[in-house]
Amino acid sequence: MSEKKKASAAQLRATAKYEKKKYFKTLVRFPAENEDAIRIAAGDSLNGFIVSAVFEKMQRDSGGGSSL
Repeated sequence: MSEKKKASAAQLRATAKYEKKKYFKTLVRFPAENEDAIRIAAGDSLNGFIVSAVFEKMQRDSGGGSSL
């Protein structure tokens, strides 16, 4: 049997600090009736799907945008 190591308090703080510096978070809401269709379209990663959609829209609208 393998034991799962828990992150130390210092590691949790370091991770939170890094994420705060490198990322921003936002809440996205969709109508509940669209959940299955969105999850199917997203495949493995709903977050990755949303990020890709945002960057694709930015490129179409301005010819620019950022890449991951």
